[in-house]
Amino acid sequence: MSAGQVTKEAAAAAGSGAFAASGDRWLFSGALTFDDAMAVLEQAAELPLPKSGIVDMAGLVHADSAALAVLLELRKRGAAEKRRLSFTALPPMLESLARVYGIEDLLFAQ
Repeated sequence: MSAGQVTKEAAAAAGSGAFAASGDRWLFSGALTFDDAMAVLEQAAELPLPKSGIVDMAGLVHADSAALAVLLELRKRGAAEKRRLSFTALPPMLESLARVYGIEDLLFAQ
């Protein structure tokens, strides 16, 4: 296993992911998959959007395409609240999935 990879077992042990406010940004930690996407969105809805607009995804330990749906929904919320969100430290696998689905411009536009 190369550096930065996490086994499915380790991701399962990490449990459902969550966003947390940290200063003027959000930090994500844990897994973000089909199994927990709705719970993550519901939890995020309870937080005010980050003042800086930065959503740091460095703590993401496991993801599937549902993570992209969550990020798109957060972008939509940001637009509705007239806030630009910027996702940082996305794992390369998630960036690759966004390219495959043709949505990288929606997620990574600055």
